[in-house]
Amino acid sequence: MTDPAPYAARPACARLVGALRQLRERTGLSMAALAERTAYSKSSWERYLNGKQLAPRQAVETLCSMAGEPPARLVALWELADAEWSGRADRAAPSADRAAAAPSHGDRPGDRKTSAGAVELGPAHGWSARRRRWTLATAVCAVGLAVTLWVTTLPHTSAKNATTRTAPTAPPSPACHTQGCTGKKPLMTGCAAPGHVKDLGPTHRTSTGARLAFRYGTQCRAAWAMLWNAKVKVGDTLELSVPGNKPQQVEAFDSYEAQGPLITPMLDGTDLSGLRACFEPVGSRHTECFQPYP
Repeated sequence: MTDPAPYAARPACARLVGALRQLRERTGLSMAALAERTAYSKSSWERYLNGKQLAPRQAVETLCSMAGEPPARLVALWELADAEWSGRADRAAPSADRAAAAPSHGDRPGDRKTSAGAVELGPAHGWSARRRRWTLATAVCAVGLAVTLWVTTLPHTSAKNATTRTAPTAPPSPACHTQGCTGKKPLMTGCAAPGHVKDLGPTHRTSTGARLAFRYGTQCRAAWAMLWNAKVKVGDTLELSVPGNKPQQVEAFDSYEAQGPLITPMLDGTDLSGLRACFEPVGSRHTECFQPYP
């Protein structure tokens, strides 16, 4: 790399860091918890989230999946940051620069010397400079547009707001389908793969301030519920049920689990009539139940 500027000082890179921090806050996970649940170490996440190093694309997609965020916008922002960090954006028009540096057919090398012996800059050089400025301006506008699209839709993760763009690399096939997913974890089976999860209804807020949402894996055709926020306490439980099937429950057994998100095992999503999730705060006999569409 020829540009010594630090990673976080670059516009697209800085915006990607800010976006990843928001997703991490949404999950409620600490750096250590992220390391436990992903293929990346605690020190790696520290570098990614503090702007010391560009996060791998796979890490971005993984964090999107854990936060319930459609990955397309973050992937687009990552691609801009990657081009900026690698220097590809600075080499956008190398052939034009080389052509501008060569003398034109009507000029001889000795025809444009000044009294100081330096070569006078001709029209071709001026055009090259203007072209580079135009390329840079276009790149900056592209970064701004991508970030604007992402920021305006980040809080809304419902299916109607999700981007339907197909990821360049298709995720592996999930490990289960419909009834075969009952009682299994969505993250471990591949049912929560980026681009193949949609929201069932809006996000709900419990009496403790924790957030609750229903998710549906389009490849697995299975559903689950998740609870997150710093308001989750040790002993809190979340149960997902649908008539005719055994309820699936998850409990925050310790402080590690309480860091969230609490994610229930899955239920067959073939018929979701009557689907509901019930949250029972620790120390309370009152159970709060929610349905995907109030």
